Amino acid sequence: MAYEIRPAADEDFFGWLPLFENYCTFYKEGLDDRKALTVWTWLRDPANPFEAALAVDEEGTPVGLAHFRPVPDSLTGTLAYFLDDLFVAEDTRGGGVGRALIEYVHARSAERGSGRVSWITAADNAPAQKLYDSLGRRADWVWYDLGV
Repeated sequence: MAYEIRPAADEDFFGWLPLFENYCTFYKEGLDDRKALTVWTWLRDPANPFEAALAVDEEGTPVGLAHFRPVPDSLTGTLAYFLDDLFVAEDTRGGGVGRALIEYVHARSAERGSGRVSWITAADNAPAQKLYDSLGRRADWVWYDLGV
């Protein structure tokens, strides 16, 4: 099956929502109306750098999402991109959608900055890591959280 990767549009809310809900569920985070509307508002606000891309099937149904944003890279003096969220519908996994979404973000980064994309995933998310290992290299950095 062929998939198109494209920026999310205002009319995509109800196609995006189930994907984002399943993403939240995967990471054991609740999703209520307030959170969903807040994130969607960030994604659709032209003044906010947070962006979304969707993978849509031949019927126009979203089957995957990527949320990403430019971040200044002070060591190179360029803009890099951070891939905050990546999710592919379970029945679509293994068909190249995740790879295509990451490649879309990489191309977006190359257009606007350095071409560098960074992301994190859960330590126990082995299926995703298999894909990620085929695309990039594991960073030597240690990730910290404060106030989470």
